[in-house]
Amino acid sequence: MRQPDYYYLNPHKNLPAVGTAVLVELDNDSSYPQISADMTQAIFRALQKRQIFSVAVIRQTDPAWRSLQVDADSPHTLDQMRAMRKALKSNAVLVGTVTTYQPYPHMTIGLKLKLVDLTDGQLLWAFEQVWDTTDKTTEKRIKDYFHDQIRAGFAPQAEQLVVVSSLEFVKFVAYEVAQTM
Repeated sequence: MRQPDYYYLNPHKNLPAVGTAVLVELDNDSSYPQISADMTQAIFRALQKRQIFSVAVIRQTDPAWRSLQVDADSPHTLDQMRAMRKALKSNAVLVGTVTTYQPYPHMTIGLKLKLVDLTDGQLLWAFEQVWDTTDKTTEKRIKDYFHDQIRAGFAPQAEQLVVVSSLEFVKFVAYEVAQTM
């Protein structure tokens, strides 16, 4: 299956060596408040299936995250990273934003994500992509995804479902995100 093209994977780091990571509920720049929770949950499940490292989800409203008072998009000091590592009991933090979401007239989701090593502050992985169901490349990847992931005989119906079901589209996007790690 062809993967998204625009991501960074640190060649000097071993992702399985991370051991544990926390996925912070995604920020949301769209006008659909539920999409960040749905996308966060889908990415969590997709990462669990990949079994690269142990992953847990923390909501932005969680006291453990709020007490850190860090901006997910800004650089962190060593003291902030040490505090995050201790408070979250994790070696890495995955943060990001749903940059765009449009359920109709055609589905579009944009994501910007980064995984930061809390032991040394290095960027382990970063990803930025927009999926649009009218795009031929996205359409081809949806077909490949369902032929690879769905039982024989169900793929054609599932392909159509992803174009009209936001939850199915979110699962597809999360799968693609996880495949880049």
